[in-house]
Amino acid sequence: MKKTLIVMVALLCVASLFAAPKKAKKSKKAAASSEIKIGIINNPPSESGYRAANVKDFESVFTADKGYKVSTFYSLKNDEQLNAASQFITDGVDYILLSAAATDGWESVLKKAQRAGIKVFLFDRMLNASEDLYECAVVSDMANQGTTAVNWLKAQNLPEYNVIHIQGAMGSDAQIGRTAALDAEFAKGTMKKVIQQTATWDEAEAKKIVESVINSGEKFNVIYAENDGMAKGAVAALDEAGITHGVNGDVIVMGFDCNKWALRELLEGNWNYDGQCSPFQAAVIENMIKTGKVPSKKVISEEKGFDAKTITKADIDTYGLGD
Repeated sequence: MKKTLIVMVALLCVASLFAAPKKAKKSKKAAASSEIKIGIINNPPSESGYRAANVKDFESVFTADKGYKVSTFYSLKNDEQLNAASQFITDGVDYILLSAAATDGWESVLKKAQRAGIKVFLFDRMLNASEDLYECAVVSDMANQGTTAVNWLKAQNLPEYNVIHIQGAMGSDAQIGRTAALDAEFAKGTMKKVIQQTATWDEAEAKKIVESVINSGEKFNVIYAENDGMAKGAVAALDEAGITHGVNGDVIVMGFDCNKWALRELLEGNWNYDGQCSPFQAAVIENMIKTGKVPSKKVISEEKGFDAKTITKADIDTYGLGD
């Protein structure tokens, strides 16, 4: 009897050794199934101060400790972004979060994502695509940004408007929106287009554009740059040529995005206007993912423009991006 009891205890011990790993394996599988796979496609953080803040916002919200497995792809080229989206679909992500380099060309890949059961959220920029192909767009109203800026410019009541227009990446939602209102003034003849050229968001390229106009001898009194970095490059060209700018200067300087360093230029009177563009969309999208509730097809960030004559240090602390 004693010998039989010893054998039974031994068998139970052996059985428990084999049972433990099975339990652990099941737990690991359950953890893997609860993980949410996110593919984020955006422009690179080096594009601008705005973009750096935008990338940081998504990195801080969609973290591993909150149950997200995140893959990212950054490019200013639409074809490269499209390839990345196709790869995310092949990889079987649950969601694709997209800020497209250009507004066109996305219908096919969005349909492919939809067939695969992958939900797509747009952020920062709209697309020329059927709204049935994405869950929601959390975006800035780029056209309104342009209209607000041009209305401010018209309110300055200059005797004439000779405008250097420095555009962002052509075909992007930001470029299209910020260009439209100014193009309308050019078409009506209320403002003169001295030059209209893209610098693809680049400071150095913007400086070259302004230098070319200065060297041509053509008169101008407004620089309308579609982001802060390009406005900075334009001002560098003015400074080197000894041309005054800003409040009480010969040239009005306008930018967009509201980096803190740019708003300080307004406060000091070196620039005249900066249009706000909020980079904080990640928390809004995460809430929709977590709750499954999408309030509408488009959620628009509230934004405004700042005038050098009225901006305060409190405005910079509240609305400025970066350091």
